[in-house]
Order: sequence, then structure tokens, then C-alpha cells
Amino acid sequence: MAKRGGFPGGMMPGNMNNLMKQAQKMQRQMEENQKALEEKEFTAAAGGGAVEVTVSGKKEVLKVKLAEEVVDPDDIEMLEDLIVAATNEALRKMEEESAAVMSKLTGGLGGLGGGFPF
Repeated sequence: MAKRGGFPGGMMPGNMNNLMKQAQKMQRQMEENQKALEEKEFTAAAGGGAVEVTVSGKKEVLKVKLAEEVVDPDDIEMLEDLIVAATNEALRKMEEESAAVMSKLTGGLGGLGGGFPF
């Protein structure tokens, strides 16, 4: 009896081979872009520039810069809030660029597996 389904000789058709090559190329590009992103730095300020925080693409805080006038021993809470605000803004910038780079690479598929019919 003849086998049902599949392809003669168990080989993938040319279109499937091309699709696999494209997927491998996209994966390499994603890895290269991720590495480049991890090496970048993102800086944001709060309190009119009184607090400045720099984070890496690896989501690590690299630097915190404080203006002298914001260091008030009687108002530590405000300084803490400014540090949190600047850090969150720097992380948001990093995430925004990461999403833009990945969206450009995937052609706006909406995620790694989005848009595929299976």
C-alpha cells in the first residue's frame, strides 16, 4: 500500500526549506539585535533634571546622578520618588526601543509566533 500524506521520499518541499532558512536568518538577526541592545545605555531624568538614572539594555541600573539641591535629609521620600520615576522612565525607553527593533525585524507579526497559521 502507498503511504498516505507526507512527501515522496520524506523530503521537505522547496518552500518549506526556504521558510526554514528564513526563520534561521531571522533568529540570527534577533540574536544580533538583542546583543546590540544589551550594550546600549538609556538615560532618563526626573524632577526637572535633579535626578538622572542610566540603565543598560540588560535592565541593570548603571548610574544614578543627583543634583546637590535634591539631597535634603528632611525629605528623603521625595528623593526616593524621583529615583524611582527616573529609573522607570529609563527602563520604559529601553523597552520601547527593544519592541521597535523586534517589530521591525519580525515585520510587525505581533510577537515571535504571531501571525502564523499553525
